[in-house]
Amino acid sequence: MPYILQQLLTESVRQFPDKPAVWARGRTLTYRELEQRSNQVAHLLRSRGVEKGDRIGIYFPKAVESLAAMFGVLKAGGVYVPLDPLAPADRIAYIISNCAMKGLITNGDRLRGLDASKIPSVEFSLLTEDKANGLDRPDVVSWSELSAFPADHAPSLQATTTDLAYILYTSGSTGRPKGVMLSHQNALTFIEWCAETFSVRSDDHVSNHAPLHFDLSVFDVYNAIKAGATVYMVPDDTAKFPASLSKWMVEQEISIWYSVPSALVFLLLHGNMKAEKLARLRIILFAGEVFPQKYLKQLAELLPHIELHNLYGPTETNVCTYYTVDRERLKTQDKLPIGKACTNTEVFAVDDNDHIVTQPGEVGELYVRGPSVTNGYWADPEKTAKMCVPNRFQPHFQEKMYKTGDLVMLDEYGDYLFLGRRDNQIKSRGYRIELGEIEAALLSHSGVREAAAIAIPDEEIGARIKAVVALHQPGSLSVVDLQQHCAARIPNYMIPEMIELRDTLPKTSTGKVDRVSLAQASVAVV
Repeated sequence: MPYILQQLLTESVRQFPDKPAVWARGRTLTYRELEQRSNQVAHLLRSRGVEKGDRIGIYFPKAVESLAAMFGVLKAGGVYVPLDPLAPADRIAYIISNCAMKGLITNGDRLRGLDASKIPSVEFSLLTEDKANGLDRPDVVSWSELSAFPADHAPSLQATTTDLAYILYTSGSTGRPKGVMLSHQNALTFIEWCAETFSVRSDDHVSNHAPLHFDLSVFDVYNAIKAGATVYMVPDDTAKFPASLSKWMVEQEISIWYSVPSALVFLLLHGNMKAEKLARLRIILFAGEVFPQKYLKQLAELLPHIELHNLYGPTETNVCTYYTVDRERLKTQDKLPIGKACTNTEVFAVDDNDHIVTQPGEVGELYVRGPSVTNGYWADPEKTAKMCVPNRFQPHFQEKMYKTGDLVMLDEYGDYLFLGRRDNQIKSRGYRIELGEIEAALLSHSGVREAAAIAIPDEEIGARIKAVVALHQPGSLSVVDLQQHCAARIPNYMIPEMIELRDTLPKTSTGKVDRVSLAQASVAVV
């Protein structure tokens, strides 16, 4: 069994040297080419002084070079940090400085957009272009210079399974992103479970819809490479248009799809998806947010022979529970379970009295223990100590567990139900209110396409509730219509007193509804 991620590639090269490993923007790299290119990247990084544990940024749109860069950094003993190519330059500069990156693998456009004075730790940049394009500086290396380095072997490396492999930056409650540190062991625990559970095969065409700085991409890349399959990176412009995305899935004969539910709803409503055209598709995985039941039922009916799996877990654990959709149970389910723990992982819910929940109907905060749990947050020991806490339920040896902040409940089948975020629970007029319950009520209306509930601070009552809603047909429903619909489903104190109708809701770079920007805009108006 591999103990470091790059061994997944090296083992598949032996079996499938001439098979395409990755497709992106009409270009491919075979397994042999990916192995050779990543070896050369590793040697170049070593020549630039990269040592074990050094952080290297990967900052350019998805391309076949993305995988060569990722594996090259790992083979050099470094830690790769994928950066959102669409993020503001200030955010990128903060991340680079926060984890003191030594090098940056990027392209000329991104490099020109960065203020060198704000990223003093970066000693060199490797461009993914063959020419420097006016960036003729000693700290800039063009992709063509890789040919001067050995391709037949990687640099020697003493590595262990607990070494850091990559850092994923996620949104932080302070307004600054936080860097989640993931080791080879963290990633491989997840990858090995996926390989066994979903039987990823060498003839699979695995989609990569998620951006590389989003943890969903870990499955796409590494499970495809482990199986000797081909990972197909969804072009950025294709992902924006559902009809184009649906056509792309057919043309590339995608057999395994993984994305946030929003992307699937997008395809379902506007992509003209047809089961007979998706003959190769056998598994759909979704994670990252709640899948509205009405849309999941439509998807299950549209694609009756395709496995549907709900994966749950924060970046800090990747995936820790999963639920295989039961189409018969789905017909009467009001809420989709997040299921049971993955192999080699334990999850349990702890109630307000610090007791582990054991009976159906009891509510508690979900904790996770096992080798998938992060070591914490880069350069943030305070946040690490708050979220990665000692396992007080196991007194015999020292062990950490991750405190998710998610409220869950056991159902009668022993599956966990996600109820919402502990920090998404608000108080208004003395009542405890879960915003997710309000969103579910709004989404249950057939005319509602998207909905987000927001709490606006109020000195008198604690918080006022606002909802932002996008309709299938603009103008088909009024604010009063929606409030009356909610009144039949939730208590009066939970009904949004303000409802804003929009054509669409803003999304984050990972495809989720951007509740932060909605809240900021709403507070600014007040």
